[in-house]
Amino acid sequence: MTTNTHEGLQDNGRWYHDFRLHAFVVALLALVFYANTFQHEYALDDTVVIVSNEFVHEGFAGIPDILSKDAYFSYYNQLNSSNQLQGGRYRPLSIVTFAVEQQFFGATPKGVKDSVMTLGLDARNEAHYQQKFIHEMHTRHVLNVIWYMLAVVVLLYFLRYVVFSGNALPAVIAAVLFTVHPLHTEVVANVKSRDEIMSVLFIALTFIAAFKYREHREKKWLLGLGLLSYFLAFLSKEYAITLLVLLPLSFCLFRKEAVSKAVIASLPYVAVAVVYLLIRWQIIGPRNELSDTDIQINPYAFASHTEKVATEIATSLNYLKLLIFPHPLSSDYSYNQIPYNDFGNAIVWLSLLVHGGFVFGIVYFFKRNAIICFAIAFFLLNLLMVNNFLFDIGATMGERLIFHSSVGFAIAVAWLLYQLATRVAPPGKRTIISLVCMAVIVVLSGYKTITRNRDWKNDHTLFTRDITVSPNSFLVNVNVGTVIINGSDDEPDTAKRRKDIRYAVGLFTRVLGMQDNYVLGYLNRSVGYLKLGELDSMVMDLDKVRILYPIDPRLPNMYFHAGDKYFRRRQYEKALVEFNAALALNPRDTEVQKAVKLTGEQLLKQNNRAGDNIGNGEK
Repeated sequence: MTTNTHEGLQDNGRWYHDFRLHAFVVALLALVFYANTFQHEYALDDTVVIVSNEFVHEGFAGIPDILSKDAYFSYYNQLNSSNQLQGGRYRPLSIVTFAVEQQFFGATPKGVKDSVMTLGLDARNEAHYQQKFIHEMHTRHVLNVIWYMLAVVVLLYFLRYVVFSGNALPAVIAAVLFTVHPLHTEVVANVKSRDEIMSVLFIALTFIAAFKYREHREKKWLLGLGLLSYFLAFLSKEYAITLLVLLPLSFCLFRKEAVSKAVIASLPYVAVAVVYLLIRWQIIGPRNELSDTDIQINPYAFASHTEKVATEIATSLNYLKLLIFPHPLSSDYSYNQIPYNDFGNAIVWLSLLVHGGFVFGIVYFFKRNAIICFAIAFFLLNLLMVNNFLFDIGATMGERLIFHSSVGFAIAVAWLLYQLATRVAPPGKRTIISLVCMAVIVVLSGYKTITRNRDWKNDHTLFTRDITVSPNSFLVNVNVGTVIINGSDDEPDTAKRRKDIRYAVGLFTRVLGMQDNYVLGYLNRSVGYLKLGELDSMVMDLDKVRILYPIDPRLPNMYFHAGDKYFRRRQYEKALVEFNAALALNPRDTEVQKAVKLTGEQLLKQNNRAGDNIGNGEK
């Protein structure tokens, strides 16, 4: 195998080459940087993928369903809907790990829903299991950090063995840069994003096994290990498809093999990709079309084709900016936080120039610098998976989405820093200067990462912080309004409670101004009106939901609450209307049937009394 030569930095002792020491360093950095997530709860997509996933709650018994269904099947099924995300999401491996964890935490019998999954208004009734699940999330966060530690150690080995073969220092620099990058806070601090971590882990293992097998052809088990790792990478997340290009490219660059020979060597991995795609097609089916008007899953719903393309080009540059300067960070960049662009904007042309330069760089460095060529290719191919050019992913951008591309970024930066040290630093001091520079980067990154981790404690801390960074985001406004309304019952100060709810209602009004057919916006605002006692406004929102999405499973319960409040106020006519609405949506609900009967009786008595009073007055 051809090794990469290095110059200028001399052997500085055993520590310079010791993989175990370097692995300990990157693992320790990962642990130190993310230890303050151990007491975190659940936030953002944790609710959809873990908390509200009945298959996860079933433990081992839920694994067959996890492996045979879309990642969001359980969530959408509870809403009487099918998966709304274009192309679906078949990435079961991380969800299987959540189910395995739940088996040891205490699984729920198949077909039984725990209170944490109940869609209702009485949050206090769910408190016991909520607390149990929050406690379990603490352990999941610990395990997420352990997965991250494992991933960065394997990535280090991949960098030493494949990319920087024979040159330990730039390999460990790249691994450290990747490990400490603050842009990875979402991936590690949000347990749901374990799929990203596992994907990088198994992609790195695939490269290692593939290169080991190229050296030791007699060891067929290495080929089997590579193919297994590749299949597990696919089951983690779809990024593994990039290896169909990156793997033969790496054979050409780092083993100096002819293109035809590299392609032939990669054919077994093509077979794995075909198998995965067939399984995915069987389970997910054809690609869903994005909704024309739902900006929650189609942020370009209101953009022209030209605006969509221009915005995608400009947004791609945002990823590079955050890799270079990761501040400020946000959990969401959806509509309307990133405005639509057109080709009159200089940023669009700058992005085209930069990324066009990267494409040229792959060609230019193909025979001149294997490391830079591979780094750029790794960055660009993974960026193409998330910037909406090839696939509409249902989001404008996201910090977790650049996790894979940041491997290429770390490789390029590490190589450039290493080359700078060899050319600028005085002989004998180059390693020391390199370590000092790395120490500065680690300290600055550590401060940013640890402080950002605190925001990810739960939905409330995350969204109330991020609305200051992304005030125009449709989803951030939705999320802030939701957490305020859901948590309002825990506020002892009545005046502050009403003020908070009024603020949340205002956020939903703002959201509905962006999209007037947003069902969840009307539902959540109706809960706010209910808690404010403004029942007529609540019912108007419920009636709107009934027009837009009459099969929403939450509607009968909401109408029942409205009827109950009217009943308590002795407004029996209005109460009967809302109870009848609930009954029409769920005719078999015996509690609602009793409420209709009782309200009818009270209304009859009220009318009789009114008649008696009129009669007495006439006499």
